[in-house]
Amino acid sequence: MRYSIASISKGFPKKSLYTNLRLNLMAVSVGIVGGFGAVLFRWLIYVISDFSFFHKFSINFTAPMHNSLGLVVVIIPAIGGLLVGFITYYIASETKGHGVPEVMEAMYNKEGIIRPRVVLAKTIASGICLGTGGSAGREGPIVQIGSAFGSAVSQLLKLTVNDRKTLVGCGATAGIAATFNAPLAGILFSIELILLEFKTESFVPLVLSSVFATIISRTFLGAAPIFLIPLYHFRSPYELIFYLIMGILSGFLGIIVIKSLYGIEDLFDKMKIHPLIKPAIGGLILGIIGLKFPQIFGVGYSAVSSILSLHYGNPTSSLMMMLLLLLIAKIIALSVTLGSGSSGGVFAPSLFIGAVFGSLYGILINILFPGISAPYPAYGLVGMAALFAATGRATLTSIIILFEMTRNYDIIIPLIFACVLADITSDIFYDRTIYTEKLARRGVFIPHGLEINILKNKKVESVMIKDVVTANIYESIQDVSNKIMKTGHEGFPVINDKNELVGIISGRDILQCREKNSNMALSAFDACSKNLILTHPDETLDQALEKMRENGISHLPVVDEDNPKKLLGIITKGDLLMYKAQ
Repeated sequence: MRYSIASISKGFPKKSLYTNLRLNLMAVSVGIVGGFGAVLFRWLIYVISDFSFFHKFSINFTAPMHNSLGLVVVIIPAIGGLLVGFITYYIASETKGHGVPEVMEAMYNKEGIIRPRVVLAKTIASGICLGTGGSAGREGPIVQIGSAFGSAVSQLLKLTVNDRKTLVGCGATAGIAATFNAPLAGILFSIELILLEFKTESFVPLVLSSVFATIISRTFLGAAPIFLIPLYHFRSPYELIFYLIMGILSGFLGIIVIKSLYGIEDLFDKMKIHPLIKPAIGGLILGIIGLKFPQIFGVGYSAVSSILSLHYGNPTSSLMMMLLLLLIAKIIALSVTLGSGSSGGVFAPSLFIGAVFGSLYGILINILFPGISAPYPAYGLVGMAALFAATGRATLTSIIILFEMTRNYDIIIPLIFACVLADITSDIFYDRTIYTEKLARRGVFIPHGLEINILKNKKVESVMIKDVVTANIYESIQDVSNKIMKTGHEGFPVINDKNELVGIISGRDILQCREKNSNMALSAFDACSKNLILTHPDETLDQALEKMRENGISHLPVVDEDNPKKLLGIITKGDLLMYKAQ
């Protein structure tokens, strides 16, 4: 049997093919721009850092910890903080903080819409912060930058909400993949923290974005892993006991880091000074800490590499004391940098803190149990991933990104074990992550995990019908019954002459009233239910649906919270189920 091209094309899903092709091409473009963005952003940090600490213009990065400025170093982060404060206050407030929570909020409260100006403002603000010694990471800013570009593209092309959210995820993926030379981790980061879903329609664009971003990054920055460390081996099954304890301790340390960051933020929020000045004060405190511990300046990867490469010497009690003080200094440095309102990420500081804590723990194990445990940097390596698993609760991302950044597979067993235990411990004793805590303080609650309930993230006012068809108290039940047949609605709110809500009437109410009073002329007021179950605009859709389920009803009048007689709208179970299915 022969088929013509025309006959075959009749059954071909042209619209679906075009839609998917367009989305995937957009994902490639976001990946390319995200890759170049990551490269340029890193170079910007290098230029500002070299100028700030070494008075030269260069993209050949010299770590700020090697500066020789003496007391002058105190004012460098303060100047940077002042400049960042100007940008966050006058240009784009979204640039304040570590970036990822802003992307998460845009995904679940703003349908993926991010203002385009965030791309440039976040780049400059974070570049200045990190280049002048701000103790933060570069991944949060580049995630926000890439996501903002993906959102801007989707808005320009008027894509659907789902496609817009996918491109926002592609921007985040491109940022992580290019920044850390970690394509798999970039994909998992978006799945675990940004999209909170795993389906083909979004997974394929994420992969494309990650691939092209990584190619761009490797072309200009090289393909070498970020941390060049000796290979370590898992020596004995007995070591699992040591990693078990370390995983649990990492979970508690992660909680300390979260509480420290937001505790310091609360202190700065209470300061009755202009917001522009606060990041400068944070920078001044950071500079003072940096006099004694210059390792805390900037992203800190050079210091981490030194720790993991045994550059700090053999396991001794004096080394333990030095690492303990450095651990405390880094937690405070991160907290004052971001808590004061500056701009940077939390991923790199989590790796730094985890490396120091793991190395400190590893030294103790080597002193107490010599000969049966791996060298202390092996514990530092595992500690990096475990600490981020505790703070961000993105365990799979933590495992994969550490593997991609080190290319060391030999330590995968204790790595997985410690990360899972850190995640579980942190989750048991603290129900928010370092990202969702910031959102919760704004009244935005995002559940953790892939089984997200989208009804928990939307308010009733976003779905309710405002143009409500009502029944007057004097209308006959026959007229109301005719109105139900005509409109197809199940019932109507009943109002009096003052437009005040007095009840709600449904077809079932009419039938029951007729059965009890068959010979009487009845009004809507006679038949309506007066024991009302109400909702108000600020309640979540999940709360509204739960009220319907508990009371066996299918619609809720929406009223003013302060005046329950003032009808604002109505919401039905069908509206909620339709929204959830989108």
